[in-house]
Amino acid sequence: MPEVPEVEAVVRKLRPLVQRRRIRCVHVFHPIATKPQAASRVTRLAQGQRICSVGRKGKYVLLSLDRGLLTMHFKLDGQLLWFADAKELLQRANQSENGVHVDVALELDKGVLGFADRRHFGRVHLWESAEDCPGLRVLGIDALSRDFTSSRLAQLLAASKRPLKDFLLDQSRVAGIGNIYSCESLWHARLDPRRRANTLKPKEARRLHKAIVSVLARALECCLHPAPDFRNPEWWFQGAGKNSSRLRSRRRTLPPLRSADSAHCARWPVHLLLRALSEVGATKGHGPIA
Repeated sequence: MPEVPEVEAVVRKLRPLVQRRRIRCVHVFHPIATKPQAASRVTRLAQGQRICSVGRKGKYVLLSLDRGLLTMHFKLDGQLLWFADAKELLQRANQSENGVHVDVALELDKGVLGFADRRHFGRVHLWESAEDCPGLRVLGIDALSRDFTSSRLAQLLAASKRPLKDFLLDQSRVAGIGNIYSCESLWHARLDPRRRANTLKPKEARRLHKAIVSVLARALECCLHPAPDFRNPEWWFQGAGKNSSRLRSRRRTLPPLRSADSAHCARWPVHLLLRALSEVGATKGHGPIA
């Protein structure tokens, strides 16, 4: 699932393409992408509006219109596509030969922006304001914002009895962090993901904040080099893949897992722990752990 670095990279690439452009019409090829809103409603309200700004909160892409707000959420594997014009869109969208999957497309006064998710989890919605969007209303402080300070994180930690991993995944606390970067941050901060959030000492809370900021900054840099390529339908957060290759480099140096290591396993990122367990299983004649 794309997390805050991937979505931020998409927003930065998208902004110069669509900002100040007018939406001529909306093509909804698969109405499931706008549910529970009616596709006809999204089409009617978006048509003719100008995209005033492009932003992000948490994992949401936000297109502020003359009147209202259009939100996009990629869920697990949603992505954006770019077409030169409506003719190219209609020639390629959901065609059996040389076709690309497209759920919703915004035909602009220059170019066409497509939203696609083959698994149909991603959503495109239109709201009168940000306050009308239930998903945005419940979001906590954005993990990439300047307001995300060590003191603010310490306050949030002190008010929660949840395990640290669950705390970081709670979008109402800190918005934008998912499974990958919560694991990485806890590993760098040398903190047990099962430990209750309100048991952290001030020094440990500062260490966790530093780890989160550092991990997200490095991930964003990877997601921007190379930048998202909306013209390539095979592209899907290649920056994240590049980042994953860096994570894999640490897997190769992971020592074999022994029973004496069990006390330290809680501090390992999940992908490292599963890799180690797979290697142990393989040496004992068992298959790899899925």
